[in-house]
Amino acid sequence: MSIGLLLFILTFVAALIGLYGMFKKAGIAPWKALIPLYNTWCMVEKMELKRIWFFLQLIPIVGQFITIWICIKFVEHFGRFGFLHHAATVLVPFIYFPYLGFSDKERYAGIPVVKNYKKGAIREWIDAAAFAIVAATIIRTFVFEAYTIPTPSMEKTLLVNDFLFVSKFSYGPRIPNTPIAMPFVHHTIPGLNTKSYVEWIHIPYTRWFARPVHRKDVVVFNFPVNDTLINDEINFGSRVTYYQEIRRRMLEEHISEAEARQRVWDQYGDEIITRPVDKRENFIKRCVGIAGDSLQIKNRVVYINNVAEPLPEFHEFKYDVTTSAPLDPDELNNMGIQYTDDPNKNQVYQLENNLYEISMTDGEMASLKLLPMVKNIQPAVLGPGDKSPYLFPFAGAGTENWTVDNYGPVWIPKKGATIQLTADNVIRYKRCIAVYEGNKFEEKNGQYFINDKPATSYTFKMNYYWMMGDNRHNSLDSRFWGFVPEDHIVGKASLIWFSYDKGPRWSRIFKKIK
Repeated sequence: MSIGLLLFILTFVAALIGLYGMFKKAGIAPWKALIPLYNTWCMVEKMELKRIWFFLQLIPIVGQFITIWICIKFVEHFGRFGFLHHAATVLVPFIYFPYLGFSDKERYAGIPVVKNYKKGAIREWIDAAAFAIVAATIIRTFVFEAYTIPTPSMEKTLLVNDFLFVSKFSYGPRIPNTPIAMPFVHHTIPGLNTKSYVEWIHIPYTRWFARPVHRKDVVVFNFPVNDTLINDEINFGSRVTYYQEIRRRMLEEHISEAEARQRVWDQYGDEIITRPVDKRENFIKRCVGIAGDSLQIKNRVVYINNVAEPLPEFHEFKYDVTTSAPLDPDELNNMGIQYTDDPNKNQVYQLENNLYEISMTDGEMASLKLLPMVKNIQPAVLGPGDKSPYLFPFAGAGTENWTVDNYGPVWIPKKGATIQLTADNVIRYKRCIAVYEGNKFEEKNGQYFINDKPATSYTFKMNYYWMMGDNRHNSLDSRFWGFVPEDHIVGKASLIWFSYDKGPRWSRIFKKIK
């Protein structure tokens, strides 16, 4: 268990134990304090607040303020109104709640003491907002951050609408590159479609108590090729990257990279934006290769340094399924194979009569084979986008036949390691040298120049990682865009704290991520 996850569990449990004592003093069944969300419902009822306050907690961003305000109000019903008491409620509830709950000096005073205390509503909201901003900034930067699964690229390990805690302590907290930013939002202010940050203060990459990423970790990171993007949420954004659009035009229109880039700018110039590292889109994948590894994929199996790696427990691949009669959606859903109109959840696509393409785990495939109408199941035929030259590094000797299922070998850069600058190496590592590590890189008359000096070799300044989704045929990952630098690492996905799909998925709540 990571240090960050352990600390979070200990502080979370300590706060709940404190609430247990506080509920008992307040005359509420103390076991109700141990159930997240339900405990705030009980507080709202006990304090005779309007129930709308409970439901406002569910609103993104705003809800965090409401929860803090409810906790502050509950503490006030113990007769504690001062600034330091409010600060302790927000910043150290794992210490302060047990004190209120179990100290003989503290008692629940109830509604009358609150009515007799005169404090303006505006001050209450200012206090709550100030504490929320400070607490959220400290917690999100140094301890953990909440993250919601938006796509099925990690199915069935992680499901769409799983709500996670991401541990910042696991790899060491990273200091934001853009410290002046609007709290609680990532890169864009909702409703305004403007940047949530300013760039005139920029802090170079700094990580405290740095620890390396390990193979098989499920990692949240900033999407490396999201430094430049076409800001069209439907067709582009992080779905089709700026660089993918350039390559598509090069291949389909048979033009040079410079000409393709110019055409993209001519068409989308007003919509093209750039982002610093910490404001690039958050992605979540599994680390399958670490710095210094040589990675290759053979017939869907990942080999690290020529040793086969076991597949993730709940991995998915695409298969072509031939049947003698149409498949029943209800029957498939009962097997765990989602046949739905929601493109973020659907696993089944009907290609033609009695021919389907289905993404499924080994267990789901075994169940499907038992259906009498299923005649044949075989690996799906790959589309053109799942083959070279649409795969990283997009060119170079020996890459002509690479596919998502048969890929590599590729060496993952390691801090302090030196490579010779050859044509093939430049194709693979030029972005690492020039973009991620901030060097001026040029080629003139067959010779390479780094920061205006002739160079025949290069020594890497950072470690890099190779990330892949567990849903191996439905994941935009390192096979398509390359390496993840260490300065893009956000944290380790540690715990599912809530999960929702037409209602809570109770079996997934408080489930450790493997």
